[in-house]
Amino acid sequence: MNRLRRLVTLVSATALAAASAVLLAPSAYAATASFAKTQDWGSGYEALFTVRNDTSSTITSWRVEFDLPGGSTIGSSWDAVRTSSGNHHSFANQSWNGTLGAGASTTFGFTVSGTGTPTNCTVNGGSCSGGGGGDTQAPTTPGNLRSTSVTSNSVSLAWNASTDNVGVTGYNIYRGGTLATTVTGTSGTVGGLTAATAYTFTVRARDAAGNLSAVSNQVSATTAPGGGGGSTPAAINGQLRVCGTKLCNRYNQPIQLRGMSTHGIQWYAQCVNNNSLDALATDWRADVLRISMYIQEDGYETDPRGFTDRVHDYIERATARGMYAIVDWHMLTPGDPNYNLSRARTFFTEIASRHRDKTNILYEVANEPNGVGWSSIKSYAEQIIPVIRAQDPDGVVLVGTRAWSSLGLSDGASETEVINNPVNATNIMYTFHFYAASHGSSYLNALSRAADRIPMFVTEFGTQTASGDGANNFTQAQAYIDLMATKKISWVNWNFSDDFRSGAVFNTGTCNGTSYAGTGVLKPAGVWVRDRIRTADDFPTG
Repeated sequence: MNRLRRLVTLVSATALAAASAVLLAPSAYAATASFAKTQDWGSGYEALFTVRNDTSSTITSWRVEFDLPGGSTIGSSWDAVRTSSGNHHSFANQSWNGTLGAGASTTFGFTVSGTGTPTNCTVNGGSCSGGGGGDTQAPTTPGNLRSTSVTSNSVSLAWNASTDNVGVTGYNIYRGGTLATTVTGTSGTVGGLTAATAYTFTVRARDAAGNLSAVSNQVSATTAPGGGGGSTPAAINGQLRVCGTKLCNRYNQPIQLRGMSTHGIQWYAQCVNNNSLDALATDWRADVLRISMYIQEDGYETDPRGFTDRVHDYIERATARGMYAIVDWHMLTPGDPNYNLSRARTFFTEIASRHRDKTNILYEVANEPNGVGWSSIKSYAEQIIPVIRAQDPDGVVLVGTRAWSSLGLSDGASETEVINNPVNATNIMYTFHFYAASHGSSYLNALSRAADRIPMFVTEFGTQTASGDGANNFTQAQAYIDLMATKKISWVNWNFSDDFRSGAVFNTGTCNGTSYAGTGVLKPAGVWVRDRIRTADDFPTG
């Protein structure tokens, strides 16, 4: 609900998009376009162009053109209007990203079948590399690359930071010499590996101009035995879908997911790391991680590229551990989701396009609408859902409800406004949030009634008051848990951090360390919810 928010930003968003090898480096004297591979799977790759206005005045439009060698073709693309003629391709700005002030930049991306990379690149008719020469000094070599943990299908790595004359913007992780993933910090996880198999890894640092450091020391790691994680929640259930009023797995059987939500990743990114996620997946036995990305409040709007990359990273980490990932567009203030519609289009287009082939992604398109009626929320949903469907036709979409996702109860309304006027879309669910010390039997009964008529998903709840703080009401919370178990309503608890409030599961200061398993690091609410997540799942496969 309308919780108090931390006023001091603890974690600042990091830099530009990940790049494996920038082929066309920008200069300080022209509008430029720099190319980078963000994923490479041998027979094809995913790429990103960064268009930067290095002139001294605003530009109001841009167009990037290039050729691909024969045998290489473009598949999907995003954040630009593409036209192609043979092997010549043109990408023009969308309506929302054409205007770039002096020094500003934007990105667009695409996938390629084949190994060819762009040639003869121009931006607004001039060379993509601009003129006059820019930064050519590479970062220093990352030091002390090491393996920090392994599972049957992933290896987690860490290294010492590089330095650069301008600034390091990220790191490329290579598996056996082939780019595996890109990250912005000094740790990362490579997933999709085979059980009981030895792998070698190296890392290179990169800067904003695309300069790459020398290769780090090589480290070897062997994945654990166990069949590649076939017993994880995502491996068992596969692609989810809505069947009637239930969330169903690939066997068309109703299931219930249980898990945790991060706090705002602009404030508590230090609590989302390989050790904490290992604990969530294996010690807590969670099914799902909700990735809570605020839009305002020092969030996405301050650094769209940095926060989008952070969400990409968290999705990969959840995937490597066999959990489902809810991508939470955490709009709160302003409460009208239409205020951020253009930002949501940009964000969800990229997220859905990049992860469209995964089967563990759910899209929560409006965290807690407030101060607006259901008709406005419904209108927003009916505009943003097609954006996701254009990239990922199968992903389940979660739609927020009126008055902080209370089905309208906190505004004096009821669930009937949604039941009688549902969103015009399929494979969607409606969200409900509650805080047990504030929301008693009237809210519980409304959730029960709604779940009999429309698909419901509790994407946030706490055992405290609506502020996320105060005394716990475990008795009322258990009544909700029992109802949700009976009606197979999936749920996610707020929040997986060490914030000082009682609703944060970890004791204050826990995220400064490396130990997250067991109950010794948990507040009472953390102990309580961990026990309820750890109970055996019921995932029918017949």
